[in-house]
Amino acid sequence: MFDPTAFENMRVVMEGCFYDKDLNGEIKIVDRNDGINTAKLSRTYDLSIQLALPNPNVICRFSLLASIENLTAELLPSLQSNKHTGCMVTIEFLFDQVHEKSIMKEVEAILKQIWGTERIITLIYCYEPLVLEQKGRLIAQISFNRLISEDQIDDLLVMTDYMLLTLERLEGIL
Repeated sequence: MFDPTAFENMRVVMEGCFYDKDLNGEIKIVDRNDGINTAKLSRTYDLSIQLALPNPNVICRFSLLASIENLTAELLPSLQSNKHTGCMVTIEFLFDQVHEKSIMKEVEAILKQIWGTERIITLIYCYEPLVLEQKGRLIAQISFNRLISEDQIDDLLVMTDYMLLTLERLEGIL
């Protein structure tokens, strides 16, 4: 048996939090992926949720990534590379929408209001360019531009409340 890394500990805590909210009827878990990239020796985990509404429009995807540098820094402390210990966290909100600049600006304003201006907020709009007058997929991504460590597990748990608030606010404008 091996000692679990920060990645596993954060994954288990977050997964438990999300499944508790699912059991309480607050959300529905709609997808989960736990992967190992053997070419790059990295780990990824993502879990997608929606509000427990009759016809929800928005999906929230929580993602953790630990690269070989992150795992090595933790497993080989003799290298003294503590600055690489932890995981990257990304949160995405996905929904189908016609390309309207006013909606995009409103989404960006909601994200900045809830998540703050120190986060990196990116809006990505994907669509089939040869099909006219269609809905595309808007991906509103929040990244923290730093590693998150086990010391911040409580912050990750609080972050789930921000995810639910964002889902509620985005559902309200669609």
